[in-house]
Amino acid sequence: MIKKLAATVAFAASLGFVAIGSAFAADITLRATANSNENDEDYDGLVVFKNYVESASNGAIEVELFIGTQLCSNGAECLQGVADGSIDIYISTSGGAAGLFPYVQVLDLPYLMADDRVAEHVLSGDFTRTVRKMALEDSGDAIRLMTIGNTGGWRNFANTKRRVAEPGDMDGLKIRTVVADLPQELVKALGAAPTPIPWPELFTSFQTGVVEGSKNGITDIMGMKFPDAGLKYLTLDGHAYMGALWWMSNGSFKELSDDQRRVVVDGFYALQQATFASPKRKSIQAYKDFVEGGGDLYVPTPAQKAAFKEAASPVYDWFKKNVNRGEQVFDALTSAVTAAESDINAARDSDIK
Repeated sequence: MIKKLAATVAFAASLGFVAIGSAFAADITLRATANSNENDEDYDGLVVFKNYVESASNGAIEVELFIGTQLCSNGAECLQGVADGSIDIYISTSGGAAGLFPYVQVLDLPYLMADDRVAEHVLSGDFTRTVRKMALEDSGDAIRLMTIGNTGGWRNFANTKRRVAEPGDMDGLKIRTVVADLPQELVKALGAAPTPIPWPELFTSFQTGVVEGSKNGITDIMGMKFPDAGLKYLTLDGHAYMGALWWMSNGSFKELSDDQRRVVVDGFYALQQATFASPKRKSIQAYKDFVEGGGDLYVPTPAQKAAFKEAASPVYDWFKKNVNRGEQVFDALTSAVTAAESDINAARDSDIK
């Protein structure tokens, strides 16, 4: 069979048929970008997406990956590219999209989703469709939210000074935040001092004492070698699920046939599942390395976790009052969480019988 195929190719070439590949040339090319690197969950998701879409479309859709800042360098610039169609697909954090869609910061509100199972249930359902509708309305039907995955697991508090077991232990700690109101309000509600520091300067800031703590996922902590800068204490309070928002040019999406849209939607489902799984695997070694390097890893008791949530609760009212469409999206998320917990508990009760 292989010899026959080789002979056929040789014969075709002798007749001047230059490209067998041309018979399978893509009709559509989607340009997808992530401002990260090939070690990131975002890249894992894009590889799965590319493989699925190209295979399921039988080569009619090609996905080109641009990792880093080749097409754009920040959330505002990248989302503008999505809006004008020069970029087809882009992944942002909630902070990266907050300038255009401030209500996506609802994903940063603390202690609303208890664990991976709840978060994945919520983000796979109608909550994401609600945010999609809001984003389409607010972008003039230009930017479409395709799915919400994960980029780094859960945010936890870590610091250079002491074990944090309850909210009172946060008193006075200088905690690094981004330059945004919501994370600063959270840090203040817990009695600590928010200190905005650019990400590239954080290692040196730990060393010099400019900041004494941060709110990051373990893979970021270990990837940036923060323990070498003195970050020793990590509390697994899991205050925020690190959501990744995957955006697509609505114009590009609408140009696809119905069958091609199904392929792309299913591709984003596969991408979402990959990003849900990737941090769980990567965090195993990261936590092991943290402890083996002398790090103090603390898991709050249920009572202590409840105390953190109570201390942080003023942030909910602040968000609803100060963020455009904040109350609408807060109600959508909390309703989805309640429904998810009910579904999960019912399934769990059935499974353990």
